[in-house]
Amino acid sequence: MTPGLPGLDRAGLRLDLDEPAPGAATVTLCRGDRRNAMTPTMWHGLAAIGRALPPSVRVVVVRGEGPSFSAGIDLRFLTGEGVPGEEPPPSPADPAFDPWIASCQDGFTWLRSPAIVSVAAVRGHAIGAGFQLALACDLRVLADDARLCMKEPAIGLVPDLTGTKPLVDIVGLPRAIEMCLTTRTVGAAEAKELRLAELVVPADDLDGAVGDLVAALLATDAAAARATKELLSQASANSLEEQAAAERHAQTALMRARLGQS
Repeated sequence: MTPGLPGLDRAGLRLDLDEPAPGAATVTLCRGDRRNAMTPTMWHGLAAIGRALPPSVRVVVVRGEGPSFSAGIDLRFLTGEGVPGEEPPPSPADPAFDPWIASCQDGFTWLRSPAIVSVAAVRGHAIGAGFQLALACDLRVLADDARLCMKEPAIGLVPDLTGTKPLVDIVGLPRAIEMCLTTRTVGAAEAKELRLAELVVPADDLDGAVGDLVAALLATDAAAARATKELLSQASANSLEEQAAAERHAQTALMRARLGQS
């Protein structure tokens, strides 16, 4: 089932509820003719999906139409050519420029919500903004033809769509510096070694592998899954004592909720 969210077609997006299973939703980047190159309208559309997602959705799959996940920002947006139908951003000299970037980041941050587990299903290219979208997801399943690259420094930009923190958290600071400042391409096998992928499968098996993962995630108690994700998300920033306290509080709240107590 696809909800009636206005503007998704223009943004190059599709949202399918109860796909690949009841309790899940699939977000598809639908600019296959441009290798799912991304635009600000797409980022704002992703943010709109995050705001409108029904509470019954526990798992969100993000995928690209065709042979690529996403080739990154539509480079026409950075040139005088422009992208048809796209409004130009504020000037970097304008005070509105920073809030405008924040509005684009909103398309990525909701994928980390404790209410859901997000899964990136990556085949082919995940470049720049496309790589950052995959990094915004909790889990990544890669086809063996996947190619990851943080391209922004090569075109005079910094990665600004929330990708730098998860990259450093996953691969460590030295490797993140090396990957970003050489802007080299990382293949699926190396991505698995660097823990950028939870699973690498043959391209023909990607949909099946993602479906199996979604089914396993949905089999876990919903309230426990949400509380556990929230707990795990705090762990790296907490001391052992702080995390032990967080565990106690989470367990108490969960059990009291089951007893109907506040």
